[in-house]
Amino acid sequence: MAELGASLARIVRRLMKAEEPVLRAHGLSMWAYAALSSLAAQPATSQLALAKAIGYDKTRLIGLLDELAEEGLVVRERDPADRRSHTVRLTPDGEARHAAARAAIRAVEDELLGPLSAAEQRSFRAMLARVAEGA
Repeated sequence: MAELGASLARIVRRLMKAEEPVLRAHGLSMWAYAALSSLAAQPATSQLALAKAIGYDKTRLIGLLDELAEEGLVVRERDPADRRSHTVRLTPDGEARHAAARAAIRAVEDELLGPLSAAEQRSFRAMLARVAEGA
């Protein structure tokens, strides 16, 4: 049986290669999708919190958020509790773009997991989520 790292690396490479054109078709980069996904789960209390949540360099996040804001996908607002900080949330257009991209990504994931039964896919996703939470 293959080592876990080797198996996961093969899966991640295959998944990223399959997702890239899907995201491009939705006008998103991988990092933009990661930011939208994080914001879809919960608005960011600060730009720094968003950078930490997605594991992105905080110094580069401003440029990414500028692009997303120019496209009308996110809104940054000054935090009333701390005027130096900005909260970040999705706009309705951002929610719609994320939902469409997420549905297309899910189709790619389902294809990747095609060799597994529906029950095995659910179990795999659940187990992987538990391992990821502990990481």
